[in-house]
Order: sequence, then structure tokens, then C-alpha cells
Amino acid sequence: MSDPTRPAIAVALPGTGSDADFARRAFESACAAYDLPFQAVDPDPRAVVASYHAALDAAAAVGPVLVTGISLGAAVAIEWATRNPQAAFGVVAALPAWTGAETSECPAALSAAVTAAQLRADGLEAVTTRMRASSPAWLAAALAQSWRSQWPDLPQALEEAAAYRWPEPPVLAALATPVAVIGAVDDPVHPIAVAEQWSALLPQAELHRITLDELGADPAVLGARGVSALMRNLVSRNTIT
Repeated sequence: MSDPTRPAIAVALPGTGSDADFARRAFESACAAYDLPFQAVDPDPRAVVASYHAALDAAAAVGPVLVTGISLGAAVAIEWATRNPQAAFGVVAALPAWTGAETSECPAALSAAVTAAQLRADGLEAVTTRMRASSPAWLAAALAQSWRSQWPDLPQALEEAAAYRWPEPPVLAALATPVAVIGAVDDPVHPIAVAEQWSALLPQAELHRITLDELGADPAVLGARGVSALMRNLVSRNTIT
């Protein structure tokens, strides 16, 4: 039987166009420090959100789940925790991009839609070359790897992300699960104002700020800030009760 005072497993959900490798580098070491079994999900580019839900549902059969997610993965983590409050032990929501179902002005959704259109028009190699020229080296390397692994279904994955309905304020306000929100203060695609809004709306949230340079130097900063803080708080809470 699983221990009800701690999560039985941690599951990491990548962001749009990303993969399990980056999610693993972001969260696995922090989970290992707490002897917490860990799974990073490789998205099915033909059904990204459904593949995330399937992985979380399977993990919940093991016991309470600590859900970690980046960007789109953070939104799905919140969505799943809202639907499965007894199964979600806690959520690490890193780099949230938007609040609300209307995403016509969401930078992440617009970027995903534009990239999908370019991929359909010009192909993977040409778009990857342009992406490398305009992105930090760490991000370019990570996306070049994940894009190639999801090709030729990558445009479909990006279009799904572009159409995704992000959590509405009432959904965030109703979630009783503890959440660590991580925002990058200098990320135009995932504005820090969104992380601040999520933290203000979620009843049990703690906000952590990082920079893109910190993330690029070592993605494990997400786990070090989010998982570690959440586990400390959860352990403290369970000790008191």
C-alpha cells in the first residue's frame, strides 16, 4: 500500500513541442533527493493532452501523484488535478503561459500556430534552421531534438497546443491541491504576470521566480525550486497534522 503522507510517484509533463528528456532534466534529480519514483512523459504528437491524461491516470493507480509540468504541461497538470483532487498530491506548474480559454493574444499559442504553419509550408529542416538562429543555444538544442522525434506529426501537436483552452480563473481558485508556481521574470512567451496571477488565484500556491539564464544553465532549477519547496511544505503539513 502507498504511504498517504507522501506522493507515490511524480510525473513530469513537457511543454509544447518539447519532450521527456527536457522534463526529466528539469525534475528528476529533485525527485530522486526525496526517493520519489519518477516518470517523464513523452507526448504523443497526434494527441498530446490525451497522452498526458493517460499517463497521469495510470500513475494514479499506483498512489497519490505529484504532477510537474512545464508551460502546456503545467496547464494540463492543473486541469487533471482539478478533475482528480484525491489523486493529486501536489502540482509544480512551471512557466504558465496564459489564463483563460480565449487565447487570441497568448504569445505561446500564437507562436505554436505560426510554427505549425511554417512547418507545413517549409518542412522540418528549414524551420529548425531558422529556430536555431533566433533562439538561445540551450533552447535550440532541446527543441531541435524534440521536434525531430515528433516529426512528421509535430505540426498537429503544435496546432493542438495553439487551440488549448487554458485554465479559467474560477478553475484555479477552486483547486485545493498545493501548487508551486514557477515563473521566469524575463520570458516573453511565458510572462511572469501570468505566474503571479496563477499564484494569487490558487488557494494553496507558492510563487518562485527564476531567469531564463538560470533555466538554460541547468533545467534542474525547476525541480530544485518547485519540487523541493512543495515536498518540504507537504512533509511539514503532514507532520503537524
